[in-house]
This record gives sequence, structure tokens and C-alpha cells, in this order.
Amino acid sequence: MLKRIDYIIDDIKEQYLENDNNIPWIIGFSGGKDSTVVLTLVWKALLSIRKEFGDAALARQIYVVNNDTLVENPIITDYIVEVLDCIRTAASEQKLPITVQTTVPKLEDSFWISFLGKGYPVPNNTFRWCTDRLKIKPTTQFILDKVDTMGEAIVLIGTRLTESATRAKSIRRHEIKGKRLTKHPLNPNTYTYSPIKDLYLEEVWYILREIPSPWGYDNQKITQIYVNANADDYECPTVITDKTQPSCGQSRFGCWVCTVVKEDKSMKALINNGNEWMSPLLKFRDEMVEGRNISENRYATRRNGQLAVDADGHNLGNYTFEYRCIMLRKLLELQRNMQRVKPHMELISNQELVAIQINWYRDGCFSPKVTDIYNEVYQRNMPLENMQYQERLILERVCAEHPEDYQLINDLVSLQRSKTILMNNNGLQGDIEKRLDNYLNPRQ
Repeated sequence: MLKRIDYIIDDIKEQYLENDNNIPWIIGFSGGKDSTVVLTLVWKALLSIRKEFGDAALARQIYVVNNDTLVENPIITDYIVEVLDCIRTAASEQKLPITVQTTVPKLEDSFWISFLGKGYPVPNNTFRWCTDRLKIKPTTQFILDKVDTMGEAIVLIGTRLTESATRAKSIRRHEIKGKRLTKHPLNPNTYTYSPIKDLYLEEVWYILREIPSPWGYDNQKITQIYVNANADDYECPTVITDKTQPSCGQSRFGCWVCTVVKEDKSMKALINNGNEWMSPLLKFRDEMVEGRNISENRYATRRNGQLAVDADGHNLGNYTFEYRCIMLRKLLELQRNMQRVKPHMELISNQELVAIQINWYRDGCFSPKVTDIYNEVYQRNMPLENMQYQERLILERVCAEHPEDYQLINDLVSLQRSKTILMNNNGLQGDIEKRLDNYLNPRQ
């Protein structure tokens, strides 16, 4: 086994020293067993290169890229933060060309804005919008940025032939015999390198248990997470190399809000193994699943105006504004209660709350506001208003005889400010005209 591991390290060294203008390496790092083993072996290869050839030979830059969907399992989030900080510190102290990067979805693509802001039905197997928005696009953009800067990039992935028949088929379909690198099937000028593709599962666990982490982390923690979650296949890949490749399996760790799987076995196992504080998260997740296909929660049209009613008269459009308000309130109540146990925990950010309000304005929904719901839940004011206090006071005085005008002007200002926040004025004129039309021609 040790000879096979040494062979892989030698293979990594040879590829690192390849005369290819030092194309940067990007390691998709989820913190799971396979990506941890890849980084471990790459790290040991770098130390060996330095010992043989000196610091000058470490000329190729390596990026350790972790994708944060912003709705990760909280236990994994805490673990990943610890690990990445440890990697960052050790790489600096050991003077290795390793940079840690975290990618996140664009604000408008985040889970809560898609669900609560735009009213997208939570994902299922037939409408799985989450994988592309939360995982693929952020990391793909990072890769493309490096390609634009350096001309090319090499992505190191922790896929193994023995992991599954689907993975083995995918690896063999893209590989070129006699070559370590294969063309990335999705990104131009990008190659993939699978240094541990021939390792067996027991060899992966051997490396984690018997070879000390070169960045000084206790690998026993990752082993315990697997044990507590009853998940033999924890890792959800950070870098998707094939659109047919699933992002997560039935028992893998992933987003705590995942509604694609029928039941979150990993979270249930964690709760049963001493993490009872996570039970409210699982309850909220189950409630999202239960509310998904209730006709009263959905409009009869999609966001583009297309009719969305089945033969039985069941509404299939996006979520109603009323349902989104209900679920936002429940989410904020959940966050408030969770913060009593885990003060650092943030389920939804203030920035996301602002963006949700923006989307509600765009949909012509001005009451209640996100601030109203937040203030009721937390019993304190949240500074998300669009006008300063003095501005609101002056406007109120001017509109004293016609208070409805005050609300109209405030709504128009909200629309304009919302475009400023998103740095995008597309559709502003149409949104303003829609609001004026509603004011002049109120619905009966």
C-alpha cells in the first residue's frame, strides 16, 4: 500500500515539474475524504520537490478552492472553516505556493433569494435549479477567471474508479491513454488531473488515519463526522466535470435545505448521534418539502407569465407572495432560536434579506416588507429602509393631505435604490411604470 502511495506522489511530482509554463493547479476541496487525500499527497509532493530541487522548483501556483453554497450543513461549515484556516496558515508558514479560495453563489443566485425572493419552488429531481446556481457556476467562474489570466488551468479532482460505476465510466470516457491530463468537458483551455483515480476506499482511509496531515489538522475529526453521519460517501464534489455527474447522493452531506433527496439520512444520523440542536433545521427542511406542491402556495403562472396549471386545475407556478412571507417569518424565527444555542450561526444574511426585498418590489409586492417581518421576529429595528429618517419625515409632511402619495413615492424610491444595490438598471423603467399603473388603476 505504501508503495502505491509513493508511486502517486512521484506521479504528482512529475506532473508538477512538467514544462508547461507553470499552468496553475486548482484543487476542488470540499473537506471530504477524497479531496483531503488529494491535497495531502500534493502537499507531500511539494515538500519532496523542495528537498530535491530547492525552493526555485516550486514555481507553479496551486489554488485550493472550496465552494460554499451558503446553506451547507452547519457541522460541515464549522469543520471546513477550521480546516481552511489551518491550510492557509500552514501553507504560509511552510512557504508553499498554495492559496486558499472560497467561492460563493452570486447574490441573485443564492438559495434564499431564489426561493423566498423570486418564489422558485424548492428543488426536486425534475426542477433541480440548485446545483448549477449554488455549486457549478461559482467554481466554474473562478476557473474561467484563472484561464483568462494564465491562458490555461489544470483542475485536480478526487474522483476514483472504484467510487461508482458512473464515475468510472466518466473518467474512462474523457481520459487519453498514456496521458495524465484530460480535456475538461465543460470549460475551454482547462484540463483535469485525477491523481488518486486508482486508489481503493481502504487506501483512502489508510492515508487519512496513518499519515499525519501535512498542514497539522487532526484527521480524526473528519473520521468522526463520517461515523456520526453514517455516510460512507460523504463528499459532494466541488468541481463538476460532467453534467451527468450528480452533485450529491442519497446519503451524502450537502446543503441542510436539500429537498432533492426524499430524506436527509446524514442529518438524521447526526441528530441521533448527539446533535439534537439540529432537529429544528430538519423540521424546516421537511416543511419546505411538504409545502412544495400545495396548489394554494403556488400561482397559476410562472414568472414569465406563462400559464402553469395542470389538467386537474392544480397551480404549478412560482410561490405566492403570501407563502414567501410565511416561510421567511419561519426562517427568521428558526435563525433566532438557533442563535440562542449557536450565537455565531447565520442562516440568512442581511444582504440576502435586502435582495429578497428588492425582488418583492420588482414583483409589485410592497407590504409587508422584509423589515416588518424581521422587526416583529427579533423585536428590534433592522436598518434596511430606503430613505433616511429625515427624508421620510419631510416626505410625510409634504404628503400629509394625501398619505397614499407618500407610499407611492417611497415605493418608487425603493425600486430605484434596489437597482443601485444590484448595480443593474435593467427593467427599472418597466418596474416604475408598473407601480404607477397599479397606483392609477388599483385592482378591484
